[in-house]
Amino acid sequence: MSPIALVTGSSGGLGAALAQSLAAEGFNLALHYRSNQAGALQTAAAIRAMGGIAECFQADLSREAEALALVDAIRADFGGLDLLVNNVGTYHERHGLDLSEAEWFEGLNSTVTPTFFTTRAALPLMRQGGLKRVVNIGDSSCDRPGARDLAWSYHIGKTGVWMLTRSFAASEAANGIAVNLISPGFLENSVGQPDPKQIPAGRLGSFQDIHQAVRFLALEAPAYLSGSHLVLSGGWNLR
Repeated sequence: MSPIALVTGSSGGLGAALAQSLAAEGFNLALHYRSNQAGALQTAAAIRAMGGIAECFQADLSREAEALALVDAIRADFGGLDLLVNNVGTYHERHGLDLSEAEWFEGLNSTVTPTFFTTRAALPLMRQGGLKRVVNIGDSSCDRPGARDLAWSYHIGKTGVWMLTRSFAASEAANGIAVNLISPGFLENSVGQPDPKQIPAGRLGSFQDIHQAVRFLALEAPAYLSGSHLVLSGGWNLR
């Protein structure tokens, strides 16, 4: 029986790429979107074109009731959940003092808040069997709290995702659920990309780089590996 994966923010960018790559690995996909239904349907169509199974689910994951309803819908449609990839996150390239009220809350409500509500909602279903893997998407400096120029609430939210990863990992280890964090640096679709020559590896990260890490944590790593933080930045933010 094929394992079931939920990828949040599957309507485009990294989320869509991860969903398609996981489908190629044999997962059936639950594709989450908040407002971009057309993008989610496009991701689903691409997965079905390769012979995979995918269904789309709408939810505002900054609201607990909608996270719970999402998991209930996945239970009804798929019967279980093996892998949760908490991918959503909205970045506003604006100085922290210039963030609007809406942008401030979006930075938090697209990062740490949905990671908390979605993971907590999914745990009862994930405890029932299967792979029991949660992979969160962070930021390459999220474990180094410090001053930022831009997108303050986004960075605060991603640091919160790092803390939640460790907290969920500790609380769920006895249930066999491994919770880990992958933190990209600048990717091929990132806002405010530097000259690739400034990155020690000499290039931007690719969606495939992130998929390889997700695949490792989902299919190859032991459940005893939990609470870890893999920084995939080509050396960016390490100095």
